[in-house]
Amino acid sequence: MELLVAGAIGLLAACGVYLMLRGRTFPVVLGLMLLSYAVNLFIVAAGRLWVGVPAVIAPGAPGYADPLPQALVLTAIVIGFATVGFVVGLALAARAATGTDHVDGEERGG
Repeated sequence: MELLVAGAIGLLAACGVYLMLRGRTFPVVLGLMLLSYAVNLFIVAAGRLWVGVPAVIAPGAPGYADPLPQALVLTAIVIGFATVGFVVGLALAARAATGTDHVDGEERGG
């Protein structure tokens, strides 16, 4: 299972970086989203998921679930949505100002 999660994180990160290096704004936004999903999965996986244990230390419990990774991921999801909204607004403003959706504002032949 660890190999599957590590592979999913690596695939999301690789696809996110590839899309962020593209020349158009929409793939850059998708790459940013995929990279944030990879980071969120990494944080959750680093926090180890426990099943059937309390969130705080209880007498006689075999362990406790650490709530910090879940809180960090929840915060990261909210910040990720705000960032994507900002980048989409910025891309629309750049499109209106330059007339193209290329990230540097110049259309190149190729």
